[in-house]
Amino acid sequence: MSGAAQREGRQRKPILPYVWDYDIDEQRFRAILEGRETVGRLDRDWAAVRLLDHASWREIRRLLSLGDLVRGWPAWRGRVRSPSRRRGLDFLVDWLPRHHPELI
Repeated sequence: MSGAAQREGRQRKPILPYVWDYDIDEQRFRAILEGRETVGRLDRDWAAVRLLDHASWREIRRLLSLGDLVRGWPAWRGRVRSPSRRRGLDFLVDWLPRHHPELI
């Protein structure tokens, strides 16, 4: 293996499973999700919808606060493809402010 290939292999960060079709590592994805960066049409809304559609609940909670989820849900809801995820998040976004506002 050449020196350049070895350096590239060491520098390459793992691809997140929910952005398999983009060359975006976690650091860049987080910057987009937090609204600190955009890459072409890839903006905060895109990142949130991608996360909500494809990531596990544990991963969603690791990267997105409940407050951000509740505030952003009206803008993201129509773009989430999974009907079961939409139903679950509809319930959470309705229930959470009424029963545990301290968490948002």
